[in-house]
Amino acid sequence: MLSRLPLFATLVAAPVAAQVGEPVQPDVVVTGRGLAEAPGDRAFGVVTIDRGRLDANASNRLESVLSDVAGLQQFRRSDSRSANPTSQGISLRGIGGNASSRALLILDGVPQTDPFGGWVPFPAYAVSRLGQVRVTRGGGSGFWGPGALAGTVELESATPQALAPFSGSAAYGSRDSIDADASAALVRPGGFATLSGAYQRGDGFTPTVTESRGPADRPAPYEQASGAIRAVIDIGRGTELQANLSAFTDRRDRGTDFTANKSEGADASLRFVGRGDWAWSALAYLQTRAFASSFASINAQRTTATQSLNQYNTPATGSGVRVEVAPPLGNAITLRLGGDLRNVSGRTQELYTFVGGSPTRRRVAGGESRTAGLFVDGAMEAGQLTFTAGGRLDWWQITDGFLNERPLAGGPALTDTRFADRDGTEATGRVGVAWRPVATLALRTGAYRGWRLPTLNELYRPFRVGPDATAPNSALSPERLTGYEAGATWAPVPRVSLAATVFHNKLRGAIANVTQGAGPGAFPVVGFVAANGTYRVRQNLDAIRSNGVEVDASWRAGPAFVLASWSHVDPRVEASGTAAPLDGLRPAQTPLDQVSGTLGWQRGGFTASATLRYFAGQYDDDANVDRLAPATTLDGYLALPLTRAVAVEVRAENLFDERVEAGISGADIVERATPRTLWLGLRYRPR
Repeated sequence: MLSRLPLFATLVAAPVAAQVGEPVQPDVVVTGRGLAEAPGDRAFGVVTIDRGRLDANASNRLESVLSDVAGLQQFRRSDSRSANPTSQGISLRGIGGNASSRALLILDGVPQTDPFGGWVPFPAYAVSRLGQVRVTRGGGSGFWGPGALAGTVELESATPQALAPFSGSAAYGSRDSIDADASAALVRPGGFATLSGAYQRGDGFTPTVTESRGPADRPAPYEQASGAIRAVIDIGRGTELQANLSAFTDRRDRGTDFTANKSEGADASLRFVGRGDWAWSALAYLQTRAFASSFASINAQRTTATQSLNQYNTPATGSGVRVEVAPPLGNAITLRLGGDLRNVSGRTQELYTFVGGSPTRRRVAGGESRTAGLFVDGAMEAGQLTFTAGGRLDWWQITDGFLNERPLAGGPALTDTRFADRDGTEATGRVGVAWRPVATLALRTGAYRGWRLPTLNELYRPFRVGPDATAPNSALSPERLTGYEAGATWAPVPRVSLAATVFHNKLRGAIANVTQGAGPGAFPVVGFVAANGTYRVRQNLDAIRSNGVEVDASWRAGPAFVLASWSHVDPRVEASGTAAPLDGLRPAQTPLDQVSGTLGWQRGGFTASATLRYFAGQYDDDANVDRLAPATTLDGYLALPLTRAVAVEVRAENLFDERVEAGISGADIVERATPRTLWLGLRYRPR
């Protein structure tokens, strides 16, 4: 039988079998997706970014596209060309962050944040591979796993309908930049396979702003590449086998000597999806990561940079399984139940205490953590009402934590600590109801509880930003969020939609970088901090409470379209003890307002759009001393078809060269995000 042949033979043999007279089976619809979306999601705020928008954005980067959803932000405003990779966690609804993600990111069902640190490896995701992005605001979406404190971001690979036998693009941009990608697809009635690759490089810009920089500052180059192989086949009885293999490499510089960063990773996953009366899925995955980062100490005049820390290798591994079943309960009731297991391990390996340009000590620290959970999520439709309720019970464990510090010259250990193993349980869930009193109006309300385990990075790895140093904390507790929301969606005519949501969230035990001292001086774990530096320690705050409103709108009339999103949120810290000075302040990196608006025209192969984004002022530090100025940027995209398959692409990022401040360190040294960047290229994509 064809279903027993190897994957490639199955794809090739399907049309041949029909030619030699074998019985012809009905075409099987193979999508490459998981189970159907849960009807209960109607009770919560969901935003979908389609493939058309993914294809037509100025930067051709996922993090830029995600900015279409106001309130979804990275820890810093920089993108993955210039930011430190460890600062690229994602969050929603202003609950702050310390660079670890407080939103759950998944790709085809697999968790995507770094196993060691919880940040997002954005260069791993070429937008040309994606079919859509689905953002669910609010926590407690437990059937995807723990970690969805503020929401869930679902990335889905492109379906066969969106794939061409071959497509590609290449563009040349400002500062000798190159952006290229290509993909090939083999689509057959019983399945499909894809091969894709992407490459980006650039000489970069100088991150330090003009008035702050000195001879030590220079442009920050980057070079990044990724590749993916995917195969999906029907193996009979309404069951798909989905196999994914991907890898990426990412090299960046922070704009001075001794600030190079290198990230590498590979992912493999197998997923079986059954679409019969008893729908089900079974997933297994493996992830490997390696990260290296160097840090510099720069004198007050910014004339010289000397190496202060060399984190030469941070290997990490993540693995997991997930099983889910949706029994047939009739048209009005849906139910999803199952379980998942995830294990992560990693360690940081560092050279530190540099004397005369050479390290004198070596530090190794790391550990392992795991979560195992059972979940159930159901929905019932009764006329114009949809009721939903779900929950999960998780067991967690942090084990094998250690810290070892030794002089490179030999001799006894300076520190040799084994941290106590810990474990616990967490119960989370969500409930909601949606009501459609008339065809053009939907009302919804919901409540939820979510949680997140501290990352190995937060527990064991110190880090530096300029002269500032932050120490880890092996005693950190899990974060726990409770919240509720209410909203309405109005669609007065087809292709017009306006949605608004008000919400309240409270994050208990929020992990933050809390100021504990100032240089000059030697501090635990991090070592020496210079006179213009600050010493911080990761701590659990009492809570962060966040109240806000979100508005999303879309309109399309023929070829014209408008997309708009606004987030207004006022988070505040609740703190006591050594963190008491932070009580009543705003969490770091949380703007009061974020706005995104796109105006476009699309017909045939012609596309033109302009995207305006506004970020209100925000504080770079926990003490609310260093304030980043508000910023407004304008991006542009233009595709001019030359033939049905070939188009000229013109892209403009930050067209008016707005100064977007991304960070402040030391003696008020300001770092900026991407300046004006122009692109000209060709795209080949048969229609």
